[in-house]
Amino acid sequence: MSGVAAIDCGTNSIRLLVAEVVHVDGDEVQVVDVDRRMEIVRLGEGVDQTGAFAPQALERTFDALRGYAEAIRAYGIELGPDTVRMVATSATRDASNRQVFVDGVKEIIGVEPEVVTGLDEAELSFVGATAEFEAEAEDDGFTPPFLVVDIGGGSTEFVLGGEGGPDGELVRASLSVDVGCVRMTERHLRDDPPTAEQVAAATADIDAALDEVEKVVPLREAGSVVCVAGTATTVAGIALGLPEYDSERIHHTRVDVADLGRITDELLRSHHAERARIGVMHPGRVDVIGAGALVLSRVLARTGADCFTASEHDILDGVAWSLVV
Repeated sequence: MSGVAAIDCGTNSIRLLVAEVVHVDGDEVQVVDVDRRMEIVRLGEGVDQTGAFAPQALERTFDALRGYAEAIRAYGIELGPDTVRMVATSATRDASNRQVFVDGVKEIIGVEPEVVTGLDEAELSFVGATAEFEAEAEDDGFTPPFLVVDIGGGSTEFVLGGEGGPDGELVRASLSVDVGCVRMTERHLRDDPPTAEQVAAATADIDAALDEVEKVVPLREAGSVVCVAGTATTVAGIALGLPEYDSERIHHTRVDVADLGRITDELLRSHHAERARIGVMHPGRVDVIGAGALVLSRVLARTGADCFTASEHDILDGVAWSLVV
């Protein structure tokens, strides 16, 4: 198989996309999904407090990566910089011992992880989320400019684009802020369920970050709000009432403000065991989904949009495209 592999290692999860590169119509190429995988490794466990990766978090991440390396080879893809790209995001930017992480990754997959900036992360997410959006916009009612919001464990990325700026650029504005589901849980939502005071403190923290975002990214100019990553897709699955996670049904689902508000309130009022019984809930998200939904609800309120669209395509797809263009 002529293929590429993209790996995204965030604060909470590590994900793999194996894709086949298909040549059509002369020079045109398509990147076709072959395998997507995700494991919750919580690499960023405690980083907000200690400033360093915990040994057990590193080992969980390396174990998952060994499995990914084996899968990549099984598809006939040789490990190397021409075929494999790994990006590492918020927690890795913050960790004082990140060289231990870099050395371990290189030993396992043969390439160093790229500790991307918030801007790079945002642009990769935008390309991944909107490559098909722009082709479908007219038929499906997606209106540019698109605001892509990537809520991660340690940070959230915002990028507005899709109409082209004055110089023809795809991305008009972007910013990454240190507000994510793991960081907000560890910083504020310590009880289960969190107290009203804890929720209020988290809300104030998120809103302060959004104040900074609005100085750079005109959130209210978005024609469509597109949200990627596990918080948004899980909330979309809950809104659909799915008995189990179904990525095909979740992809491009629209969730309106009222449903998002209801789901966020329910998640913040529920106990761990209640959240764990939700059919679409990944076990690794049970303790942080309330914080993630709170971030999502505050973002949507700030944009003034009446809904968001969940996308299963995100930074992984952007990384895969970067290997073939």
